[in-house]
Amino acid sequence: MASTDVLLPTHASADALPVVRALGVDDLKQALRSGLDDFWAMPTHVAFLCAIYPIVGLLLLRASFAYDLFPVLYPLATGFALVGPIAAIGLYELSRRAELGMDTSWSHVFDVLHSPSLRSIAALAGLLLVLFGVWIATAHALYVGAFGYEPLTSPVQFARKMLGTPAGHQLIVTGNVIGFLFAFLAATLSVISFPLLLDRDVGFGAAVFTSLRVVAHNPLIMALWFLIVAAALFVGSLLLFVGLAVVLPVLGHATWHLYRKAVEPDQSPRPEYSPRVSSGERYAADFPVSLFSRYVSK
Repeated sequence: MASTDVLLPTHASADALPVVRALGVDDLKQALRSGLDDFWAMPTHVAFLCAIYPIVGLLLLRASFAYDLFPVLYPLATGFALVGPIAAIGLYELSRRAELGMDTSWSHVFDVLHSPSLRSIAALAGLLLVLFGVWIATAHALYVGAFGYEPLTSPVQFARKMLGTPAGHQLIVTGNVIGFLFAFLAATLSVISFPLLLDRDVGFGAAVFTSLRVVAHNPLIMALWFLIVAAALFVGSLLLFVGLAVVLPVLGHATWHLYRKAVEPDQSPRPEYSPRVSSGERYAADFPVSLFSRYVSK
């Protein structure tokens, strides 16, 4: 089997880029409706996939109280918007399989590990993680620039600094503006790229460039989509992040359907990557790999 180049397509010429479409508000509405339908059709699976987000949110909250991480708690929470597309890859795969009339049991989210585009997917995920790290470092630098390294003794002291001082007010405005730019960049790079890489063997460069083209071709509509995503994530983050267990899967499935509306379908044969079920004995030494023994490459 030929390996997929991280930057260039393996089975297509470098100039055979996907054709992008014009989008309208009705397309966003339909994508959200379809995302909600997929969520109701696969609630157990998506709840399992996204349960980590409320847990991580609670751990972040606990860590902030225990280790004086108040200044980066908000950036960490909002940073979910930067890394959310990585967790949504499994949701895209379930929507892809549902669209094809295939089995959508939760274990199929791991089929992504056998995609010909795996290296490109990993490269894009790595890029988003780098952006997340840079955002946290930037947010911390902004806080230190405003208040220095003076230790905090309580959440009340932190709230007073942020809400009761001119430096706090300026930090809130500046931090949110810069955070929006980080989120916009991450969304622009990934909104179409991840679904496209699952759907076609096009390579990292073509996928990212197609995502940029979709946003450039539909600036107002995509800005509205990003606003909807940001508002939904904010609402989902309320009540100790528990709402993210519903918001994230709905947005993940909806993003797949938005991709379908934004990019012309390709009629060429798709590369197969469904794993075959392995047979044979299992050994204790193989644990925990044996838990995923059905995922053996063809």
